[in-house]
Amino acid sequence: MPGLVNAHTHVAMTLFRSYADDMALMDWLQNKIWPAEARLNDDIVYWGSLLAFAEMIRGGTTAFCDMYMFMDACARAAVSCGIRGNIARGLAGISPNGEEALQENVELFQKWNGAHDGLIRVMLGPHAPYTCPPEYLKKVCAAAEKWGIPIHIHLCETKGEVETCREKFGMTPIALMESIGLFDHPVLAAHCVHVTGDDIRIMADHHVCVAHNPGSNLKLASGIAPVPAMRQAGITVGLGTDGASSNNNLDMFEEMRLAALIHKGALLDPFAVTAPEAVSMATEEGAKCLGYSDLGRLEEGALADLILVDRSGFHWQPRFNNTSLLAYSANSMDVDTVIVNGRVLMKNRELLTIDTERLSSEVKRAAGLLFEA
Repeated sequence: MPGLVNAHTHVAMTLFRSYADDMALMDWLQNKIWPAEARLNDDIVYWGSLLAFAEMIRGGTTAFCDMYMFMDACARAAVSCGIRGNIARGLAGISPNGEEALQENVELFQKWNGAHDGLIRVMLGPHAPYTCPPEYLKKVCAAAEKWGIPIHIHLCETKGEVETCREKFGMTPIALMESIGLFDHPVLAAHCVHVTGDDIRIMADHHVCVAHNPGSNLKLASGIAPVPAMRQAGITVGLGTDGASSNNNLDMFEEMRLAALIHKGALLDPFAVTAPEAVSMATEEGAKCLGYSDLGRLEEGALADLILVDRSGFHWQPRFNNTSLLAYSANSMDVDTVIVNGRVLMKNRELLTIDTERLSSEVKRAAGLLFEA
């Protein structure tokens, strides 16, 4: 089958896995994650990223879309193991280094976009409206216009975020982004949980792509995104895991299953998201979110990102419908072989481009540096 596409993640956050759980999003960010992130550096992010890529490859993910810090290290880790990725330097306009970070993102684009036979692409990464005021976002738009860079941003993840935006600006985050001109550029919006009918119309009119993160949204109690309504409006919706710490794994098979299951329960509609739709969201639709028109499907002329899945397990029997089994029964342990851009990265479940013993040692060392007293 085509390789799976993780349309929204923060790969180096694998190092925060099990560090802070069972908390509301803003409490989790402000009191746990942001203070720990202040101790990050290139070395730590490199090994946290490589840990994520090892997990992704083992689980059949061949392409990812990341927004974080020290993204040069992330790119080097991706190239070292051969995985395909879109990267963005996370930007916070309220931060003292907001202007410097935007310049770093432009330099990242100049250095890495299209590098290594097209494996790496670069986007601009304004974090969210609550960390990027309108005037800062206008500067992001100016950079997007000047250099032709797509934008990756979190929008409408929590009810509180939307309420605060309404109180401050008199409109939803989606309407605010339209008024600023952000949607005049290619945009990938992560989450979009609390969106109105007007928001959906705005996104559809501007061809905004959405990265749906069902596992993260459930764990952080952010809510359930109206994916069927967005898809019905013609919006491209891919699937993402968010950070490993907010979802505890990077398993795209789990995201496929959740995408199909939770919308049936939420909308009392047995066909809200079907098995073929869930598989498409994890492959071809996710690829479109990353800006690809030749990825996520198996056909002549498409990019050679594919995986071989072992169907010998009892959970693959009986075999009335392979697509149904992929969406509802398969798991990451079924992936046998992974190929990206024609290069074999894993065969017989053995990683061929990552020294796993060294990786385990370096991750332990990096975590020690990150959380030392």
